[in-house]
Amino acid sequence: MTLKTDIDLKSLVRTIPDYPKPGIMFRDITTLFGHASGFRACVEELVRPFHDQRVESVAGIEARGFILGGAAADRLRCGFVPIRKKGKLPAKAIGQDYELEYGVDVIEIHEDAISAGEPVLLVDDLIATGGTAVAAIKLLRRLKAEVIGAAFVIDLPDLGGLARLAELGVECHTLISFDGE
Repeated sequence: MTLKTDIDLKSLVRTIPDYPKPGIMFRDITTLFGHASGFRACVEELVRPFHDQRVESVAGIEARGFILGGAAADRLRCGFVPIRKKGKLPAKAIGQDYELEYGVDVIEIHEDAISAGEPVLLVDDLIATGGTAVAAIKLLRRLKAEVIGAAFVIDLPDLGGLARLAELGVECHTLISFDGE
């Protein structure tokens, strides 16, 4: 079933100025999640380019990527794999460092979450600098996954994240963009 809608997804994203610090315009997607028709349309549009591809798993980045990734996996009729912050996964995991504005953090995936050659779609709510997404792709590739693409609801093009993923040979799909930070 396909949802036909004229919903303006961008209008459902709340902008919070000066969060988490002065000068940042935080794009709060929880307002889109709370709009039933908007959320359904968002998920449908997010996975549309991947319906005709073989996708065995959707990997979602903590935390909003879990919400979108789970819904995308359901829509694509495949499994879901969480990529979490360090220390949150119960079984043996592998980690990947990524840079923050003021330091380094680590994300992890269960070492048995993906089979070699498995086609995986990476999903998250937003791509900014691309640091977390690049780390997630590196994790998936260390498990020998075939990363068939990445899908994000929001792109902040001024921060260059999509270009970083393109350098890794990952095709990206986004739904809306906001200029600036």
